[in-house]
This record gives sequence, C-alpha cells and structure tokens, in this order.
Amino acid sequence: MAQISQFLPFILMFVVIYFFMIMPQQKKAKKEKEFESALKVGDKIITKSGIHGKISELAETTVVLETMSGKLKMERSAISLEMSASLNKKA
Repeated sequence: MAQISQFLPFILMFVVIYFFMIMPQQKKAKKEKEFESALKVGDKIITKSGIHGKISELAETTVVLETMSGKLKMERSAISLEMSASLNKKA
C-alpha cells in the first residue's frame, strides 16, 4: 500500500497532462485531417503563411491554388483550418 501511495502523485500528474495537453492536441489533429480530406475544387482558403487563394486542382497530398499572381502548388497540410473557416464565415 505504501508503494502505491508513493507513485500516486506521478500517476495523477500523468492523468492531468493527458486530459489537458495530449487529448486536445489529438482532437485538433483529427479535425485538421477531416478538414483536409473535405477540401474540394473551388473552395476559398488561406494558408498558414497567409496566402489567400481558391483551389483549382486537388491531388492526394497537394493542392493547386489560384491566386492573384498565378497558380501555386502546395501541400494540403499548409492550409489553415482556423483562418479558412473565418474567411468562409465572412463570405
């Protein structure tokens, strides 16, 4: 019994870290994956670096964006979920 009470603070600390740090990060990653897979041609998006554009082509891991200066090929993971969602709320 004494050994369990020695490890109880460590176990409790791990549980707290899991619920406040690891679990929310996993939820966010899952949400971003769903967003990336739901993209379609014609969607207006903003990349994480701040580039605004409209999707003109889709591949498995990349997208081609139509911007005012031409077309850019980017990774799907470079698209910002939060900024794109706020852009589409305004429209």
